[in-house]
Amino acid sequence: MLLTPDEPRPVLLMNTIWASRSQVNDDLTTVAGLSDFLGFATGEDDLRAFRALRQALRDLAAVLTRDTRPVAQDRDLARAVEDLNRSARRAVAWPQLAAEDGELVRHDDGEGAPADRALAAIAAEAVELFTGEQRDRLRACYAPGCVLYFVKDHPRREWCSPGCGNRVRAARHYRRNRAGE
Repeated sequence: MLLTPDEPRPVLLMNTIWASRSQVNDDLTTVAGLSDFLGFATGEDDLRAFRALRQALRDLAAVLTRDTRPVAQDRDLARAVEDLNRSARRAVAWPQLAAEDGELVRHDDGEGAPADRALAAIAAEAVELFTGEQRDRLRACYAPGCVLYFVKDHPRREWCSPGCGNRVRAARHYRRNRAGE
C-alpha cells in the first residue's frame, strides 16, 4: 500500500510500515508483499535483506529528523549505518548509454539478481537522501498515530499526506470547540 507515492524510493521503503486507526501495519511481512512492492518475484533472503535495510533507513531517518515519536525511540545508529552500507555493496551497477530513435538515453545495468540491484540502488539513493540537498527536508509526520516519513517539497507542507493534515485540523477544531463548552 503506497500511502505517499511521490516520495523517493528510500522513503517509500521506510513507509511500508504505516499506521491505521487500530494498529501499526507492515507491508513486508511476506515474500509476496515484497514482490508487490518491487514489482517482480523475490525470495525469503530478499525479504530479510529489505526488512533490514528498511529498519536501517527508519533508524537513520529518526536520527536525522530528531524524531521523538514512540515508534522511533528504539534505534541503533551504528547498526543502521552498517546495514545501509552492506546493502549498498550488494550489487554492482553502472550507467549505460543507448541510442533510441535518434536520442541518447541512459540505462542502468548491473550484476546480480534484480532484488540485489534494487536493494543496492535504494541504499545508494538513501545515502544521497541522508547526505545531499534533501537532507534538511526529510521529516517525520507528527499527525496523531502516524509513523511515516516524507520529504517536505513545499514550504507549507507539514504532514505526510492530506489525510494526516485533515486529522490534525479536525483534532484542533474538536479541542477548540470542546474547550468552549
